[in-house]
Amino acid sequence: MGVINENIATIQRVINGRATLIAVTKTKPVSLLQEAYDAGCRDFGENRVQEMVEKQPQLPADVRWHQIGHLQTNKVKYIAPFVALIHSVDSLSLLTEINKQAAKHGRVIDCMLQIFIAEEETKFGLSPDECRTLLHGLELGALPNIRLVGLMGLATNTDNEDQVRQEFRGLKQLYDELCVNQRPNVNFSELSMGMSGDYALAIEEGSTMVRVGSAIFGSRS
Repeated sequence: MGVINENIATIQRVINGRATLIAVTKTKPVSLLQEAYDAGCRDFGENRVQEMVEKQPQLPADVRWHQIGHLQTNKVKYIAPFVALIHSVDSLSLLTEINKQAAKHGRVIDCMLQIFIAEEETKFGLSPDECRTLLHGLELGALPNIRLVGLMGLATNTDNEDQVRQEFRGLKQLYDELCVNQRPNVNFSELSMGMSGDYALAIEEGSTMVRVGSAIFGSRS
């Protein structure tokens, strides 16, 4: 059994069926993605649109591609034909563009609202109040080609487990609050939180999707 196979098996034992493992493949060559695929991974996450577009045709057709990095509106058109889930929606204008590009391809694209939960100014996301305003706004009704399926958050990059746990817990509380606000294109079922260093903690706090890169593939070059 190769290292990637062993790493995935270890992570899946921790997950124990409670969450979907998304293999974060940024900067990794297609050969390593294929190893992860052969080990059972079907969900791959990319931060950069260009990398996803280059890798997508080189992998089997049943791979589900997740856009997990900050997404600019002018890049949406490149991934609209095939992306399975966009985790990082942080504005109504971005949602509107995703809807427009999805319509061109006759698709409904699943999206998540990214919530700012970390004590780091470099991270993106909506505040809880901005999220509530967007979800209760009339504008969503005019976007039939998107479906909001949940929330995503990035915890503070810190060794303080209590802080990370509280950030995850706060996001889960917001998720639970908003779950009751279901509409034709709002159907919450996913909570994307947790990465290589904190995915076990995230699962304990209710994550349904963990985005794991270095714990599968090793540190990025």
